Formats: sequence, C-alpha cells, structure tokens
Amino acid sequence: MGWAALSELVPYYPLYALLFLDTGLSTAQISALFAVWSITGLVAEIPAGALADRWSRRGVVVLAGVLQAVGFVVWTAAPAFGAFAVGFVIWGVGGALVSGASEALVHDALAEVGAESAFARVYGWMTAAELLVQVPTAFAASALFAVGGYALVGWASVAACLAAALLALRFPEPPREAGDESFTGTLRAGVREALTAPPLRLTVLAVALVGALDAVEEYFPVLAADRDVPVAAVPFAVLAIALAGALGAALGGRAERLPDGALPVLLAVAGLLLAATVLLPAGPALAAAAVFYGLYLAVLVVAETRLQDRIDSAHRATITSVAGLGIELASLLV
Repeated sequence: MGWAALSELVPYYPLYALLFLDTGLSTAQISALFAVWSITGLVAEIPAGALADRWSRRGVVVLAGVLQAVGFVVWTAAPAFGAFAVGFVIWGVGGALVSGASEALVHDALAEVGAESAFARVYGWMTAAELLVQVPTAFAASALFAVGGYALVGWASVAACLAAALLALRFPEPPREAGDESFTGTLRAGVREALTAPPLRLTVLAVALVGALDAVEEYFPVLAADRDVPVAAVPFAVLAIALAGALGAALGGRAERLPDGALPVLLAVAGLLLAATVLLPAGPALAAAAVFYGLYLAVLVVAETRLQDRIDSAHRATITSVAGLGIELASLLV
C-alpha cells in the first residue's frame, strides 16, 4: 500500500495539462499528446506483461518507476511539444510495464505464504491508497508550484517516481522456474490462454467490461459543473466522490465474500445511481455519483480478484495485461 500511494504522489498529475497550456501548446497539440500516450500504452501493454513473466515481475515494476522518472526529466529539462511527446512515450511504456506485473507480483507473494485469500483485501486497500493520496498530491502540487513553478513540480515528480522504484526493490518475489520459453513464446502462450481457456476467457472479458466503466471518473468534474457547482467548489465535490470510491475499494475484501449472484446486483444498483445523476439536482446527483463509485470499485476489486484466482499458469502477468488491454479498448466505448 505504501508503494501504491507513493507511486501516485506525483505533483505533476494535477498540473501537467496546465503545463502544456502555459508552454503555448494548442488544444490540437494537447490532444495529439494524449493520443501518443494512449497508443503507446495499447501497443506496449501485452508485451510488457510477457516481459514480467519471462524476466522478473519485481524488476519490471522497478523499471516502470524509473522510466516514468525519465519521462518527467525530459518534460522538465526541455518543456516543448517534442519533449512532451517523447516523455509520454516513455511514460506510456512505464505504465504498461506496471499494469499486469503489479497484480501478478502481489498475488504470487501472497500465495507463497499461503495467503491467496487476502488478495482482494490487499488489492482493495492498494486501490484505496491510490485514491486517497490525491489529497496530499493536490496540496503538494500547489505548494511546490508557488515556490518554484513547474520546474520544482517536475523535479519533485522525478524524485517521487524514483522513490517508488526504490521501494519496489523491497518487494518479495517468489522464485519461479525459468523454463525454456522465449519471450515471444511466453507472449503467445499467455494471449492464447487468456482468449481460449473457457473460464479465463469469460473472466478476462468481464474484467475488461467492468474495468472500462472507470472512465466515467473523468466526467465527474463535468457533472459538477453541469449542475452549476461553483468552479472553486468542483475540486472538493470530485474529492468527495474519490473518497467514496476509496471506501468502496477498501471494502472489496468483504465484497469478495458475497455470493456471486450479489455482484451483478451491486453493479446494477451502481448503474441505476449513475443514471439517476442525469435527473437529480446538484447535491443529490453528486451523492448518487459518490455511492455509485464506491459500489462500482468494490465490484471491480472482486472482478480483478476472480481473474487472479482463475489463472493457473506461469503467464499470470501476460494474462492480466490482456485484460488491461481489453479495459483500454472498452473504455473507448464509454
């Protein structure tokens, strides 16, 4: 959980879009940067999982933090469109590296000590920590910018990424048989298993569809603004929804013990609450969005846990990355 929080305690996160604007980039250029970032993540997602399976899951998580730091070095040292594009490519690869490897690493470490049943609780608290850390990150970004502008924000972000990488070095990684599979063989076997093994195929699809719904988080500020919430109050409204999501994720371990039939019911209730935000006035709409997000993240934690439970091979990170790619693609529908 400490690593999950530290890896999100990056002062650049609340400010990088403003950095682009203040550097003089147009809306079209900023959109192009986001496209570069997304495409890089899509292309690198599954190969990154295969690398974790073939080499080292801990090593891949450490490398991810280092690459993100390098990307921010490029941004801070030469703030311009070309440097931002290069930084997004590097960051996109780093994000893909950590995507499947972190869950596989946590699951295997728990399995090594006979605590697989704790995965939902641990993963839920990791997700909660990532959301809760948005509060100190926002304050840190504001304070650093006031003192040293974007340059200080950038170098502090580099330091945060490297600190997370150093912390990841301490993760236990159970020994695995190296086998004689090549990198390409590992990639192909993992993808084939994810798409053809009946129990896994359905679970991967479910995780992709459920995980894609998280894209609605990007629209919470829009919802608040559309309900005439004052601009100065929008961050606090969005923060309240994030805190509700953190609570839901933290309760994922308890939700995992519910009967399977209860999960679609929870997701349906969450969906109805999200739909209700269209009709409700500001206060009730934001409250409905908060309850939606808490219920939704509890279900998502359980879905991710089911996926890890049903993987029974050496291709855990690759299969998890296939689900991650599915999430990214399905998010386009959202």
